[in-house]
Amino acid sequence: MEDARKRDRRLDGLWLLLWGLASSVWCITAACELGPTFDEPLYVARGLEGWRTGSHRGLIKLGTMPLPIDVQTLPLYLWERMHGFQWDADADLDRILPWARGGTLVFWWLLLFYALKSGRLLAGPWAGRWAVALLACEPSLLAHASLATTDIAVTACLLALVYHFHTGRERSWWRRVGLPAVWLAAALCAKASGVVFAPFCLFAVEMTLLSWQSVAAAQGIHARIVAFWQTTKAFRRDVVQLIGCGTALAFVYCGCDWQPEPSFVAWAHGLPDGIIGRTAAWLADHLCIFSNAGEGIVRQVKHNIRGHGAYLLGVSSPRAIWYYFPLALTIKLSTPLLLLMAGLTLLRPRALVNWACLAAGFLLLFSLNCRVQIGIRLVLPLVALGVIGLAAAIARAWEEVQVASTQIAPGILLRRWLAPACLVVAVGWTTTTAIRVWPHGLCYTNELWGGTRSGYLRLSDSNYDWGQGLHELARWEEKQGVPMLDVWYFGSDPDLKRLPMRELPFHNMPIQSPDDVRAWVRGHYLAVSTTLLYGTSSDTESRRQTTAFLRSCKPIARTTTFLIYDFREDTRRVARK
Repeated sequence: MEDARKRDRRLDGLWLLLWGLASSVWCITAACELGPTFDEPLYVARGLEGWRTGSHRGLIKLGTMPLPIDVQTLPLYLWERMHGFQWDADADLDRILPWARGGTLVFWWLLLFYALKSGRLLAGPWAGRWAVALLACEPSLLAHASLATTDIAVTACLLALVYHFHTGRERSWWRRVGLPAVWLAAALCAKASGVVFAPFCLFAVEMTLLSWQSVAAAQGIHARIVAFWQTTKAFRRDVVQLIGCGTALAFVYCGCDWQPEPSFVAWAHGLPDGIIGRTAAWLADHLCIFSNAGEGIVRQVKHNIRGHGAYLLGVSSPRAIWYYFPLALTIKLSTPLLLLMAGLTLLRPRALVNWACLAAGFLLLFSLNCRVQIGIRLVLPLVALGVIGLAAAIARAWEEVQVASTQIAPGILLRRWLAPACLVVAVGWTTTTAIRVWPHGLCYTNELWGGTRSGYLRLSDSNYDWGQGLHELARWEEKQGVPMLDVWYFGSDPDLKRLPMRELPFHNMPIQSPDDVRAWVRGHYLAVSTTLLYGTSSDTESRRQTTAFLRSCKPIARTTTFLIYDFREDTRRVARK
């Protein structure tokens, strides 16, 4: 028995090493190939600033929690200390960004490790192994593991939290509350959405561990509610302690500059004179507790309440589309993963009853209320939990078929090997897809929705064009020998100022008619970011006029994220009837 366990552990370690290394190679090479995405230049600059000053204020003011950025920029800061100079986050971005992106691999390996542990916990060793394989070749996950952002980090920390909460339910206080509180703090410090996602995940775990006999035996709705309340007493006690300790640790990590908040001061001094106004002004002047973790969380909550422009299948909304995430997931997740989920739901739905699937279901329902809809990266914890639950469900279904097989017959043998065969095909298919789509995992759109090339018509922003394609456009410009290229660009790559390109921010220009656009572009090539032409940018009159005109024209070429027009001749000739 002991030898079998050792063999299992060695196989687990080898399996994790194989998939971790293969996926890391994909991520590292893609990170060196792609330009900066919209958020990365600012993250790198504020991260280095935080290490130099010891303050997280610059990040928290953005509503960005600091843990992933600290990990990503730590090697750069240590290099500064060793060599006695400071990186210029603007001029040196091309050199330092791949190193910052490499920091995300710390969280990527953590995610794969806890996927292995969670799958094994749910349905045995092969459930964990298949969970690792399915996660490690999923294009959308690989894409974000290649970037210096926060979405993989919060996914890994939430998964670690859920695993330790599950395994510690009947253990000592440290295993039951203390260790999960550390991982809750890590999730909160990784991304503010952890404050919402974590309770759903913990509740899902507890629902699968509860003994429901006393609740089912109670007569009447009121009696069942009372029985449920009593049954969950230990859970509620532990969760209150866990959240309290985890939140306190998050506040300690984020730190504080012990300064008043200028916006709070300005608001308080703008109140009418009176006892309330004077009290608020005094409080604002003397409440020197900023910045802190709570400020970052509150900013994200306010952002979700206000909403954000959304684009889905040609439909734009200034605030939100309620079904955005469920439909976007069917577009961005790999086809084999969707087929496995559909097949298992139809053939063996009971196998899907586990805490990972339940947590993913809770997060999917919650996503209907999420009004910041700029990419499925915001719900990557849902994807990871769903993949783990799916792998466990397939392993459980396979086990049930094996137990039920009491006779040797062709039909029985086919059923016994159907589940592993489907998994092998799914992993092989998804791996091939990931290789083919490299390095443009951000743009991946599955075959059910027309494939990656036309994906910009389905989704935008971090689902397709997040500003990462400027380097590819520069290579096209050099290859074609274009002396100067006009660009309408969605992104923040500082190289735009240094490349032989002229930026035309049409959405901020005084454009009143198509003739105004013609006057600017006549005699030039124009490259347009797909997110600006089919996306979620602010809906101004200038943008409406520009997009209407450009959509009536036929591009002469394209890169992955840019459509390129030739206006060297009369623009009326290139307009389509």
